[in-house]
This record gives sequence, C-alpha cells and structure tokens, in this order.
Amino acid sequence: MDMILKTELALPLFCRGKVRDIYDLNEELLIVSTDRISAFDLLLPCGIPDKGKVLNRISAFWFEKTSHLMPNHLVRTVDSKAVLNEIQARLDCSNELPEYLVDRSMLVTKVERIPVECVVRGYLAGSAWEEYSKMGRIGDMDLPPGMKENQELPEPIFTPTTKSEVGHDRLLIERDVIELGIESLVQELKEKSLLIYNYARSYALDRGIVIADTKLEFGLTEGRLILVDELLTPDSSRFWDAYEYKKGVALHSFDKQLVRDWLISSGWNKEPPSPALPQQVIEETVRRYREVYDRLTSESFR
Repeated sequence: MDMILKTELALPLFCRGKVRDIYDLNEELLIVSTDRISAFDLLLPCGIPDKGKVLNRISAFWFEKTSHLMPNHLVRTVDSKAVLNEIQARLDCSNELPEYLVDRSMLVTKVERIPVECVVRGYLAGSAWEEYSKMGRIGDMDLPPGMKENQELPEPIFTPTTKSEVGHDRLLIERDVIELGIESLVQELKEKSLLIYNYARSYALDRGIVIADTKLEFGLTEGRLILVDELLTPDSSRFWDAYEYKKGVALHSFDKQLVRDWLISSGWNKEPPSPALPQQVIEETVRRYREVYDRLTSESFR
C-alpha cells in the first residue's frame, strides 16, 4: 500500500502540522491529510496507509452532517480529478498538482483560529480516568465516587485545553482565557462543543460506535464562530465498539489506541527517537480506521 508521509507542492506552505500539510491559496487554504501518525506528542518514523484519506473523508462527512447546527470552514473536498483540475486552472502554479491529493485534501476558508482545544468527554477514559483515580475529580469538576474506568459520565463535560505546538496541552485556566482575549467566547465555545458532541454521539451510537470523547477546534470569520480543522476523526476522538461496550474493562478501540498500547508495551520511554511500529500493528490500525469510516458513513472505504 502506498503512503504519503510528506508533500512538497509548488504552492506557498502555510504550515506543516503533525499530520496535515497546509498550503496558502490566498483567501482559502488547501489542507492535505498525510499518512503520518503521532503518539505521545511525537511523530513516528512510519506511517499508516490510507490514514490521511480516512481522516479527510470522515471530517468532510461530519462537516456536512453538522452544518445545520453551525457553520464550518469547508469549501469543498478534493474528491475527484475533475476538482483537482479546477483548482489547478485557477492557480498561478507551473507544476501540475499530484493526483494523490484526491480524497486526502480539502479547500477551506481562511479564518482567525482560536488557540484552544475544545475537549468534550462523555465517558471516564484516558487522562480523565487517570486524574479521577488520583483526585476524584477532573479539573475543578467533582464527580460521583466509585466510578469505573470507561464508565459513562452523568452528563458530558467540557474540559478545554491549551493548544501547544510543542509538548503537552494542559487544562485551560482563567489566566489563559484572559491572556487569549476570549472571555466573551468561552460560553459559546462550550455550548457549541456540547451541541456537536451530543448530536454526533447519538448518530454514531445508532451505527454501533460509542464516541467516548473528542476535541473540536473553532475559528472566527467576520466575528462569527465556525468549526475548523478536523472533526470527529479517529485522530481527534476516542471510538469504541458499542456492541462490546462494558465499563471497567479494556475496550476495542477504532482510533490509534492500539498504537499507543504497543508503544507502552515496547518499553519506549516516550523520548525521541520514537520506534517504528511492527507490520501487524500497522495493518490492524489500517483495518480499524477503515471500519470506523464504513460504520459512520454506511459506505465501504475504497
């Protein structure tokens, strides 16, 4: 299986993230989802075939599915050679855009990004479970005593974090809100994040998937809040098999938890350099990414 780990287009590079390469098209951006994979804030030396296509297509699916709830930055997906040719025709670009951009890229509106990860949790998992186990709470929110790992929370909670380009994000505190100048936006960020999560959770559950938690990102255009970045993908969310769900036990996951689990079991100290994944872990991760796409969209990934 072919993989795209890095793109070098004859276009101005806007930025290169852990997974996405973003190019500047003046009023719009071209977001290209590569097959890179990160864990514990570090890029791994290997990729996951088709991962970029799955992420791009799932984001596009959710942007369309939630557009009645709030606007988003999607202009159009590059889902065919014809669309790619249209973009090429209006660009001052001497080199032809590569065909591998089809299905793994999208055009989006350029906005003023809000540097906050809007995390919503519906279940007690991951770092939230670790914090609860030690403190009996998450951040400044008390939870009922005696809860088990992966247990559904009494109601979804909003736990926004800082968005760090290097190192770990941390829970947003009042000082961060003031320094970022987003005092007037915090309540709307919370309301919209919970709105999107609750809608998506209900939709996914009908298709056999539990969305345990997710992170959303927002931007401003003409003073209006809109959804940006990726949306409800296996990279930004924790997906479980609803038919196997049970609190207090390890759960089958459709995201990159398999990768994290293998890295932990390998004895890696989470410091560079990060190890390469064995082929069986890569192949199983590919299968899980494709399966979550199939279940959510009711289409077969190809």
